[in-house]
Amino acid sequence: MLANQDKRVRELVGAATAALESGRQLDAERLLRQAEAEAPEHPLVLNEIGKRKLLSGDATGALLVLEQAVKAEPESSSLWLNLSTAFRNLGRSDEELFALNKALALEPTNMRALLQAGALHERLSNTKAAAATYRKALSMLPPNVQLPPDTRQIFDHARAVVDANGQALSAFLETQLSDVRAQHPNESLSRFDKSLATFLQKRRVFRPQPTFIYVPELPAIEFYERADFPWLDQIEAATDDIRAELINVLAEGPSALEPYVSTQATPDEKWRALNNSRSWGVYYLWKAGEGISENMARCPRTVAALSCWPKCELPGSAPTAVFSILEPRTRIPPHTGVNNARLLCHLPLIVPPNCGFRVGAETRQWEPGKAFVFDDTIEHEAWNNSDYTRAVLIFDIWNPYTTQAEREMVSALTIGVEKFYGELPSYL
Repeated sequence: MLANQDKRVRELVGAATAALESGRQLDAERLLRQAEAEAPEHPLVLNEIGKRKLLSGDATGALLVLEQAVKAEPESSSLWLNLSTAFRNLGRSDEELFALNKALALEPTNMRALLQAGALHERLSNTKAAAATYRKALSMLPPNVQLPPDTRQIFDHARAVVDANGQALSAFLETQLSDVRAQHPNESLSRFDKSLATFLQKRRVFRPQPTFIYVPELPAIEFYERADFPWLDQIEAATDDIRAELINVLAEGPSALEPYVSTQATPDEKWRALNNSRSWGVYYLWKAGEGISENMARCPRTVAALSCWPKCELPGSAPTAVFSILEPRTRIPPHTGVNNARLLCHLPLIVPPNCGFRVGAETRQWEPGKAFVFDDTIEHEAWNNSDYTRAVLIFDIWNPYTTQAEREMVSALTIGVEKFYGELPSYL
């Protein structure tokens, strides 16, 4: 009989909630009165009575019935949360915190409980606990969510508390670290500083996500140290000659280039704007492991400069050396490369203002004649927000952390995949 009554009350309260959400307030009130008449001591009925008392300003009356409800059903997070509100309205902070902790122990992702707990920590001048609680609430918001104005104000305030705490923590840690930092004036602390920025949530963590071959246990380095590639000196020294040959190619007009993105099937949405478009145009010297003799003949000084280039040999895939041309007001969307056993090199040639390049959490500006090496299997993107063309020479090399045996095995694997399919699948 009790089980049947419990089921009946839950059905009535559920129907009342649904009626209220759909705007049928009279139906909701009728259903709740019916539940109250049939089982006045049921915890859900007591909860509804307590909620009505809270809305009417009777926090003392609400507390009495909600304490009775929690005693009958202590595993209900919503009952503990409503009880915490009664305590809050009565100014009983310690008991409010106890009830909120109970609610969050039962339902750790309850947004209302998190926001109320954050506000309580603020009232108690515990800004560190408030920031930690607000941070968890903010982390639960879906990306690009559109919030109503009143709700937006709550989350804007939460962000402000989190940001202020982060700034205070950053300043405190910088003071704490200053003596140790001063003990190492001639050592690079770049890696540690990135670690610190990640801890302070100023920097996201990006990991390699190759679309074809992944070699585990290789370092996930966004931009490599330029000093590790001394052979780039020769290529950088030829920047003016390389740029001059590219300008001669570009003088023929757009027809000299081919679209970098050229798919027969329907492309992913992010590539739609660039598909079969010379907005991102390329001029290959080496393509998928083969030299393009006609193009190489037109750029002899570039080919000579690349004589020191330690090519990544992947039959059907690499080496590749290509002039990459990005037209004005064009953006290459975030994407990842195919194989973390290789790296890419950029030699900037023509770089107007308002151009940029991001790999993972690090953004750089191209500087003409200054090459860099990066792991393109970490999410990266490029943009040209200027009114002029941007041009870069791109070529690939083996990841220096791979062994000769690994390189030969990756090469054999690439050949095997191509033989199996008849061609290498497109992984753009």
